[in-house]
Formats: sequence, C-alpha cells, structure tokens
Amino acid sequence: MAGEGIQAVYSLEQIRMLLEKVPRVSLANLPTPLEECKRLSQILLGPRIWMKRDDQTGLAFGGNKTRQIEFLLGDVITQGANAIVTGAGSQSNFCRQLTAAAAKLGLKICLILMRGVKGSELQGNLLLDHLLGAEIEIVDEADSLNLVPHFERKAESLRQKGYKPYIVEPRGRSAPLLSLGYVNALLELVGQLAERKISLDYLYLSAANMTEAGLALAARALGLRLKIVGISPIKWQEPRPVDIAHIANCTAEILGLNIQLSPNQILNSEDYIGEAYGIPTPEGNAALRLVAQSEGILLDPVYTAKAMAALIDHIQSKKIKREETVLFLHTGGTPALFAYAQELAQPA
Repeated sequence: MAGEGIQAVYSLEQIRMLLEKVPRVSLANLPTPLEECKRLSQILLGPRIWMKRDDQTGLAFGGNKTRQIEFLLGDVITQGANAIVTGAGSQSNFCRQLTAAAAKLGLKICLILMRGVKGSELQGNLLLDHLLGAEIEIVDEADSLNLVPHFERKAESLRQKGYKPYIVEPRGRSAPLLSLGYVNALLELVGQLAERKISLDYLYLSAANMTEAGLALAARALGLRLKIVGISPIKWQEPRPVDIAHIANCTAEILGLNIQLSPNQILNSEDYIGEAYGIPTPEGNAALRLVAQSEGILLDPVYTAKAMAALIDHIQSKKIKREETVLFLHTGGTPALFAYAQELAQPA
C-alpha cells in the first residue's frame, strides 16, 4: 500500500475493535474477491489494474450497499423497529439491496421512489423491489431530499397500523452509519493487499457520498498515502468534497476516532456525469463494453461505467503513470443493465 510517509493515527486492530462496538447485522459475503485485470491493462498500455469485486457482496445481485446496510440494520434491530421507510430513484440500488435485507430479516419495507429517468417501468431494480415484497409508492419529486416529508407521512401511517417504523435518510441522518461499511471495507482491502504484497497508488470508484466517506476516513486513520478518487454520477447543490468530508467526520464521531477531514482532502470529480444522473454517456458505454469484452466483468451504465470511463481517460491522458498501480472498486449496480437495454443495444 502506498501509505509510507504519513503517520498512522490508529492501527488496523484498533479500528477493527472500534467497529465491533457498533451494532451490526452480518449480511455480506466477505471478503469480496480482488482480481487483477491483466487484459484491460494491456489494451490500455497502462498501469497495473486490480478490481475489488463488491458487486459480489450478495443480497439480490449484490453491490456496495450490502456493506453499508449491515450497520444501518444493526441500529434498526437495536431500536426495536419492525418496518423500514426509505426511498430514492425508481432504479435505486440502495432500495433494492435494503429491500432484500428486510426480506431476509422479516421486516416490512416501504419505498417512496422518485419517478426519475426510467419511471415506473417494471425492469431492473424496480422489478426486483416488487419481487422482494416492498410496498412501493412512486412520486413526482426531482430531488431525494424532498422525499423526507413523504417518509414522515408514511411512517405515521405505519404507526397507526401498529408498526414501529424506522426512517432511513441516505442523504441525511443515516449517512454516517452507512459509511461505516466502507471503513470496514478498507480494513479488508489492506489485509488483502498485504497478503499479496501489492502497493497501491490509486483507488478509483463511483461515489457521491457514503462509500467514499468511509474509505477516506479509514485511509486517514491508517495514515495511508493512497489517492482515493471518487467519480460522482450526480451533481447536487452542495459540492461533493464538502458533503463527503462532513459524513466522514460524523462517522469518526460514531467510532470515537479523533480525526477531522477537510473538503480539500477529498478527491471527487463531477466531470464524467454527462447530460444528467441516470443518463448513460458514450464514454461510459464504451468503457462498459471494453471491460466486459476484456475481463468478462459487467459494469453498469449509471455508476461504474462512468467511473471506469474516468479511469481510462486518466490513464490515456497520462495522469496515471504506466508504472503505477490502480484499484477499481466495483460497487455493483448490474440490474441496471436490463433497465437500460435499449440504450446499451445501440451500436458502439
């Protein structure tokens, strides 16, 4: 790991012990595989590329949310709740994985979903939400922050029916708990890298908030000089580094880590979003095909393909040197392949 030169504040074991104090429901298939993408590196004439396969965490096609919701559901169970209320876009990976977890734990789940780009078409994640037994309401909101009043309304309705609901706000009060999953993930990754004697220079991922926050916090706590580069799939009013640093600092408080991150310590780019969130880009679709046809690994058109397009661009523009080593975190999202079949079927 390219971490020498920055003094570690905490050891792996210290952070692991702090994580063990936080209630958690074991759901993910861990550790996830670490695979070298030799053919991709050769085709790009680029650096050594590894991929961390968090698309294989389990729970209805897997993805990064499985790690996140382990700690969230620990709090749900601790609070004695028996119903969950949450929401996002109609093709939300978070909602799909949380719905699968709720089914596994025997919890009722109600999803308030924004119509978004794909609307109410029963395909991809929305189809899976139905199959997994979620109670679904689709609303005409454009920003997920506007879903909170809908959550409160639904929760009150559930209380009147005798349920004890737990509201999950992924962009609000729930974010620090969710980011704990990627504090834990970095500990896992450090162990895998040490075992294989791999020294990383960069970690690329699709990220807008919790995943990068957890990784950045753990990297800072361990004193790693690893460059974590988040590629945002969405543009919100608040700059991503500001939000990510805030979530990381709230997560540090949960763990009792004496660490503060500032926005200037967060690398997150909005340069690869394209026209808008949820709309594939030509570069992303090309990256998706390249990885599929060189490594037999499927990305998704909304998140990971755009992040891979960024990585490819940074390799080809020589921002990343050929002698360096990069890890790409595959955060999942593959059900979107089916929701975006028409766009992906178009000639390259």
